Amino acid sequence: MQLKNYTKEFSYNWQLAAPVMLGMLGHTFVGFVDNVMVGQLGTAELAAVSLGNSFVFIAMSLGIGFSTAITPLIAEADAEKDFEKGKSSFKHGLFLCTMLGILLFLIVLFAKPLMYLMKQPVEVVELAIPYLDLVAFSLIPLIVFQGFKQFSDGLSLTRYPMYATILANIVNVVLNYLLIFGKFGFPEMGIVGAAYGTLVSRLVMVWYLWFLLKLKEKSKAYVMNLKFFVLNKLMLKKLLNLGAPSAMQMFFEVGIFTAAVWLSGILGKNPQAANQIALNLSSMTFMVATGLSVAAMIRVGNQKGLQNYINLRRIAFSIFLLGIILASGFAAMFFLLHNQFPKLYVDFDDAKNLMDNTEVVKIASKLLIVAAIFQISDSIQVIFLGALRGLQDVKIPTIITFISYWLIGFPVSWFLGKENVYGSFGIWLGLLAGLTTAAILLYIRFNYLTKRLILSKM
Repeated sequence: MQLKNYTKEFSYNWQLAAPVMLGMLGHTFVGFVDNVMVGQLGTAELAAVSLGNSFVFIAMSLGIGFSTAITPLIAEADAEKDFEKGKSSFKHGLFLCTMLGILLFLIVLFAKPLMYLMKQPVEVVELAIPYLDLVAFSLIPLIVFQGFKQFSDGLSLTRYPMYATILANIVNVVLNYLLIFGKFGFPEMGIVGAAYGTLVSRLVMVWYLWFLLKLKEKSKAYVMNLKFFVLNKLMLKKLLNLGAPSAMQMFFEVGIFTAAVWLSGILGKNPQAANQIALNLSSMTFMVATGLSVAAMIRVGNQKGLQNYINLRRIAFSIFLLGIILASGFAAMFFLLHNQFPKLYVDFDDAKNLMDNTEVVKIASKLLIVAAIFQISDSIQVIFLGALRGLQDVKIPTIITFISYWLIGFPVSWFLGKENVYGSFGIWLGLLAGLTTAAILLYIRFNYLTKRLILSKM
């Protein structure tokens, strides 16, 4: 009977989370398409996309992490039926996302020379730099899109960002095909063609989501007549206080995965290409957990607005239970198919690169065994992080993520990831250690806070 209290929430949680999952998978699918198409050009090109994207992912983590501050504020205002509070939260959040997008683009642009100082293969760096110029610029529309997306999620309109992401993927696939390989009279641009596809698809994505929200009665009044530069210092401060720690949480997690890219690059172009394959596959399953994390943030935010803390805790644990079930399925899939999945990314008919491609698949298949094990840890930590954001508790979780990934995970990756120890496999053991520590500590934090809130109402 007690289990039924949790499982009865599965249907509604899934309705909320599924569009977010598909939308987030859409972001990752852009990377998957780029990797599969670029992988046909050779391992150096695949490693170059990996290196270029590692810079963008760090910047993107700050932008996406910051934008998550909008969702709990909108969810709380929606539960309270306070339109003015909701519109103010959205407008100020969108303004800060736009400014942050421009700032992050400039930082990535000026950080390019670091590639030459990072002991990465020279041929990989030379391919990565022109690719990075365009993908860095695409950060601006991507983070503006995140502002709209988090607002839309806060109103429980989770389908609209999904529709925009699906359209963006179609645009990206078509442009990649035309520009990477030079089809139908278009110039053959290699990996720069993939960068153009990413940039154009992200511009389309922002426009289409705004267009959809403008048509919907529930969101229309929020997104029209914004008076973008008429700002309130208190609301800006509130968003910054919520958004900055959230940005750092995502930065610390994405940072350790990016460090894995760089550590792999020190081992050579083939370990780096293998790391990119395993990272791309595991990030697709992570987006499912992220969808549940957003559902936790929305529903916890709603219950916080209603001050119903017993229900809040029950709903959060029902999402956690659903996450464990799905993560166990992904773990089994990765374990059973760890030899098959990497073969999607390379061309075994390419005689010139056959030795390189064989080595890449061999390394990537081992990394997927570690990825199978950390599916459950990854799911737990991101769901409880979302639930804590819904409670607007962001400072202690930021410290937890720093300790987990940088005081525990990274040293393990660094020591075990050397060529004379475990190499790429050792790097991923460090990721496993960091994610597992984060999962345990974030669960303890949520459990403590919710029990305290329930006692305070008695």
